[in-house]
Amino acid sequence: MTKLSTKVLPMTLEFEQLSPEAISLSQSQINQAIELSSQVRNESKQWQTYLNALSLSAFENWLESRSNSLNINRDECTVLQPGLASLIPTLTNLKVGEFKLCLITSGSFIDEQIDISRIVVDLPEYIPHFYVLVEVLEEEETAIIQGFLSYKELSERQQSSNLQPDSDWTYSIPLTWFCNEPDRLIFYLRCLEPSAIPLPIIPTNRAHELELIQQELIRKLPQLKVKELWEVLTWEQATAVLTTPELIDWVYNLQTQIETLKETSLQQHLSDIFQLITQPAINVGRWLWDELDDLAEQTWNLLPNIAPQPVMRSPVEEFTVISSQLQQQGLEIPVQARGAYQDLSLAGVPLRLYAATWYLLSESEPNSWTLLLILGTPALASLPYNLKLRVSDQSGILVEQEVNLELGNTYLFTRVVGNFDEKFLVSVSLGDGVEVTLPFAFDMSR
Repeated sequence: MTKLSTKVLPMTLEFEQLSPEAISLSQSQINQAIELSSQVRNESKQWQTYLNALSLSAFENWLESRSNSLNINRDECTVLQPGLASLIPTLTNLKVGEFKLCLITSGSFIDEQIDISRIVVDLPEYIPHFYVLVEVLEEEETAIIQGFLSYKELSERQQSSNLQPDSDWTYSIPLTWFCNEPDRLIFYLRCLEPSAIPLPIIPTNRAHELELIQQELIRKLPQLKVKELWEVLTWEQATAVLTTPELIDWVYNLQTQIETLKETSLQQHLSDIFQLITQPAINVGRWLWDELDDLAEQTWNLLPNIAPQPVMRSPVEEFTVISSQLQQQGLEIPVQARGAYQDLSLAGVPLRLYAATWYLLSESEPNSWTLLLILGTPALASLPYNLKLRVSDQSGILVEQEVNLELGNTYLFTRVVGNFDEKFLVSVSLGDGVEVTLPFAFDMSR
């Protein structure tokens, strides 16, 4: 079956008159909802997250009681991702088979209108095939599936009625638009093809759009610690944030930090985040095959096996000397480690950056890789007094080192560890505005 009936049945304003079947919630489901809501630090969002989590469990119970042939997948569901749950008041990206669903949760549906976030109506990444009304009776520990509406029907009615979002980015949708026979949804999920309800195509130029507004976002995003998206950003700017996982995580970390960070530090990390998002990363995983990727081929030089060798003055042996000193200080560099170096020039000052990598096999850090960085000068002279080495990932600034004049550093070094899907941004700077940034990733595939 490929055609979806657009017939909408009359709906009374009080769902209780329909006597729908109540769905019981178990104590473990309630506890899970409490746990999920506790991960959202914004107290004003915690209650809605709690209700959303209960509605997810209730819908799963309801679906299981009516069909054992429909597979539900909650892996990408927004309520299970604290960063998204903090920004999106509605539960979406729930999948049943190939259909995407959005659960609109409330403690009661007694008004003639229901508010739906613009995010799940206008943003392709979060638009579902069906919107499902779930009434959660929290005190009774039950829930009721009250009705549903397809995206196709919503879109058609939105256009015909010229429906516009309110200033807080919500649409007020008449309850009469929803079909009040929930079991009909089971029929559609079983018999329809997803193509019967076409969804908007996700744009492919998100990264380009992000680059165009990154300076505005760097300036505005720190305000989201205490304000809502719609109070700070334009819709276009919010779209860029909501479609960029790194920025979603950054905003979540901002809102969960107890201590107050300086705005300059926040903006510095934001700038690093944008570099990680928009710059291609050097794949150090290829180094373990004694290969350079296309990005590193022009400026980096592979080092041979970096096991300790007699002291010499070439870049290769110089790295060996430094790595031997580090091993004497307790830093273990395994024989399978591989490295490379790049000569830099900042404001006319010659510098040399060594990098080495290896994967970790310990049980405490499975599926992880490490990046060792050593910053020095080709001539082994003392480092410039204002030289800084910084390493960031999407969670924050991990390392920030500068030259200690009393020690007369001949090099700076640091080591960071990440999962295989993590990237690091390495920044070398001399004073304000003179900086080189280098993203690093790890992929051993050839």
